[in-house]
Amino acid sequence: MKDAFFFGYGSLVNRLTHGFDPAHPATLSGWRRAWRATAERKVAYLTAIPDAGCTIKGLIAPVPGDSWAALDIREAAYNRHSVQSAVIHNADDAEQIAVYAIAPERILMPSPEHPVLLSYLDVVIQGYLAEFGKDGATHFFETTIGWEAPILDDRDSPRYPRAQRLTDAERSIVDTGLRNLGCMVLPD
Repeated sequence: MKDAFFFGYGSLVNRLTHGFDPAHPATLSGWRRAWRATAERKVAYLTAIPDAGCTIKGLIAPVPGDSWAALDIREAAYNRHSVQSAVIHNADDAEQIAVYAIAPERILMPSPEHPVLLSYLDVVIQGYLAEFGKDGATHFFETTIGWEAPILDDRDSPRYPRAQRLTDAERSIVDTGLRNLGCMVLPD
């Protein structure tokens, strides 16, 4: 039986944050990640935006029973977009693939009032390291825009509900990536 799948490009790449199985590494062409905000959330987060010249790595996984209800709750600020023909993967049973993205008319730019949570970024990079190694983390930093967003250092008291504990090596990769991009990290 063929299933509906989602393409995860942020926290959904980290298998520790969900139970969607089996997950498969995949690439999505014609989209890029961006740090953005909406009026519905107090913090900035990742969205996918169309970009014909970009390809991003991520995971695809089946939507249980083709019921999007639970995933739609987790991804409440997003709309689903069909991307079946733009995804390269090795799953035999992926009949439909969707990506979540914020509707353009709802997008706000990150700001001190809508910062990126470092605990969220940590989870994302941990997932990319687990799935794609250091090159995957580098790819994430290179194919994501919006790094001028303020980043709130909430590591000591994570605000992100699916925060994970990072190793010293994982933390170092995140911190080095932010330093190399000249990001503004704010104390919590």
